[in-house]
Parts: sequence; structure tokens; C-alpha cells
Amino acid sequence: MTSNPHILLVDDDSAFRGVYSALLTHAGFTVHQAHDRPSARDAFAARAYGAVLLDLMLPPDGSATKGLEMLSEFLAEKPGAKIIVASGAGDTRFMLQAVREGAYDFLTKPVDPDVIEVVMQRAVTLAGLEARVETLQNKLAAHTPQHTMIGQSPIFLEALQVAERVALADLPVLVSGEHGTGKELLARFIHEQSPRRSGPFVAVNCGALPENLLESTLFGHLQGSFTGAAKDRAGLFARAHQGTLFLDEIADMPAPLQVKVLRAIEYGEVLPVGADEPVQVDVRVLSATNKDLTLEQASGAFREDLYWRIRGAEICLPPLRERPEDVALLARHFLNLAAAICPDGQPRSLSSEAEELLVRHDWPGNMRELRHEMQRASVMAGARQLLTPEDFNFSAKSPASKDALVGDSLQEKIRQLEQREIRLALQRHQHNRTHVAQELGLSRQGLLNKMERYGIA
Repeated sequence: MTSNPHILLVDDDSAFRGVYSALLTHAGFTVHQAHDRPSARDAFAARAYGAVLLDLMLPPDGSATKGLEMLSEFLAEKPGAKIIVASGAGDTRFMLQAVREGAYDFLTKPVDPDVIEVVMQRAVTLAGLEARVETLQNKLAAHTPQHTMIGQSPIFLEALQVAERVALADLPVLVSGEHGTGKELLARFIHEQSPRRSGPFVAVNCGALPENLLESTLFGHLQGSFTGAAKDRAGLFARAHQGTLFLDEIADMPAPLQVKVLRAIEYGEVLPVGADEPVQVDVRVLSATNKDLTLEQASGAFREDLYWRIRGAEICLPPLRERPEDVALLARHFLNLAAAICPDGQPRSLSSEAEELLVRHDWPGNMRELRHEMQRASVMAGARQLLTPEDFNFSAKSPASKDALVGDSLQEKIRQLEQREIRLALQRHQHNRTHVAQELGLSRQGLLNKMERYGIA
């Protein structure tokens, strides 16, 4: 039990109040008293109580009906209050009504001293737990902005501005970027800024399921349509009705399903597995990929018509290595979240040398790698509050392996080739960016993002 929790005894019998006040004080409670409705209202408003014992038959008229009205008044003022009603043996019907109105419990006079102590302890314990949960929920809401995009670098803010604009337009959006750049987070941000925010947000990873299971997952199935289909099941398109469906890693979707997804987007209808009649759905589709869909089209792995249908607008999320201004900001954010798994519940902080180290690191895993690194460092630091370079895995790593160097070299060559193609296309089209974007299979905004990334004027 919490140390000396405050409780309130409301009863017009001074002897009752005296005896039970002494009993409950001895049991470790801090007891307050009130003898009629006006004093009870004043006392109840003055502080938060772990529990309240309320006699329904209070002066001036001793009316149980008035007592029930005051119970409702108290619960309206403090919905979580634990109020135990007490009255004579002949008023059981009023006490049952009080419980239906929201009273925590009821006691019949004369009250057994052991019973009142147990009931008060239970009520106070529950009130303390509920208050703790509310405090944690408030902290979580304040420090865990699940769908808030964090960053201050120009390249990130530009992508965010595009997301804010397209959120208001009910058209498909393709989010591209490397693994761990926050594509699903951006999709949720778009949903929550859109007119569909009150509808569901449903996400699926198209590369995580085999073709037959992905089809059933997306479109649903009827009972008996295949082995194991024990009952009808609605698909994700139907579950996302009047909301948003997020197709993550859409480049990994099997070719036969691409045709069906195209029809679902174009005509707003899906055909469950085993069904003869389509089901109408109203869904906004957001997609994400870490692959170049123009190359996927060229190889025949991705349908061109589906590509143009999902790409009503395109947003390219930059990798973390291209937004160094955001690394320390994101690191502190993830340290705040990691406080929940620290023994003392307190977030760790970064030394200036540690911040410099984090900014210099390439972060091949992007924000996912950064988040996990902050969690690991927070736990391994033990009781230390300040994290230094020695707390991070990559601080003492040997020089990059040959494979890593080859990978970095290949990425650099790809960037050089892409930069060269953009420059040549700009020359061919006399710097008409709209025509260049069309030739390269990019949105105009995607082209501008790449030009800024490569420093092309």
C-alpha cells in the first residue's frame, strides 16, 4: 500500500467517523472527514483521494436519492474516483443502484472493521495503479511521437513538405528509399494528415508472404476455398475500407498479384479467393520500395501500368548519411525512448565526442540502425548517464573489410553514373526539368531532390 494514502470518510454519525477514523489511521491511512453534503463537496474538491467512504443518507434530509445524485456529481468531477457507498441494511436497493452508477463497492452498516480496512486497501491500491498507468501513458504520449517525422536538414524538410501537400490529395503515393529510412513512418504521417485519418491504417509487407497467402491476405477468402480456409475472412483491402492501405516492399509482389492489385486500385473492387462476385472497397493506397522500379520494369519484374498507377506522387526519403544535421537530433530522440528499458528509467545523454562520432558514421542501416544502437548503448552503460565514443559498437571497429570496401565503391559508381545521366539529360532538354523527369522515370520533385543531393545547379 502507498505510504499514508489520503481517504475521505463522509458520514453524519460522529461516533462512526471517530471509531473508523482511528481504525484506518492505525492501518496507515491519512483520514479526512465530512459530516454532510456541503462539507463533503468541499472536502472532495480539495484533493485527490485514494478512496472515499460515502454514506448515502446524509443531512439535511437523509435522502438516499440525494445521496445517489451526489455520487454521480463526484464521479462526473473525478471519473476515476474510488467511492465506496455505505448505508443501513434496509437500503440495499439503493446501494446496488449506486454500484451501477459507478461506485467502487458498497458496505452495509454496521460495518465490520476488518472488511472496511480490506476494501479501503484494495480501492487505494487500484487507484494508485490507475494513476501510475495514466502517468506512464502521458509520458509515452509526450516522448513517443510514433508518427512524428523528426529532422531539420533541408533535404528531409523538403520531402516532408511534399508529404504534407500530397496528404490532402486522395491519390496514391509511392515512397522510395533505402531500408530503415522510415518509409512506413512517413506513410503513417501522410495518413494521419489526410481526410482519411479517422479510418484505419493497414500495412502489409509484400515480400514477407508467399504468393497464395499474400493473395488471401490482401483480398480475403471464402470458407472452403482452399485447404485450411475454415471460415470466411476479409482481406486487408476490405479492412482498410475508408482508410489507407500501405503496401510495403511492393517491388517484391509476385507478378500475378500485380494485375489484381492494379484492378483493385483502378476500380475499387476486390475478388476474394473462392468468390464469384467482387467486393467494393474505398481505399487509398500508399506504397514503398527500396528498389528502383524503373529497373524492375526493364527486367520484367514489375508491371509498367501498376507503376504509373501507384505513383500518383513520389517521395524519396534520403538516407541518414545524406542528412548529417539530423543524426544527433534523432539519436537524442531514440535515447529518450530507450529510457523505458533502462533500470532507472532515465534517458542517457551524449558527450560532444560521441555526437561527433555518430555524425561521422555512415549508418548503412539508417534510422533503424541508429535506434538499435541507442538502445544497446543505453543498456550497456549501466548506471552511467553520459555516453562516450567507447559506448558504441563501431567506435573500435577495425578498418572496413574488403567486401565492405567493394560495396562502398559500387555504391559510389552508381551515384556517379546517376549524376552523369541527369547532367546529360539536362543538356539534351535545355534544362527543362519536367522533360528530364519524364525521360528518367522520376517525378519532378524526385528529380529536384536528386539534383540537390548531387549539387547539380
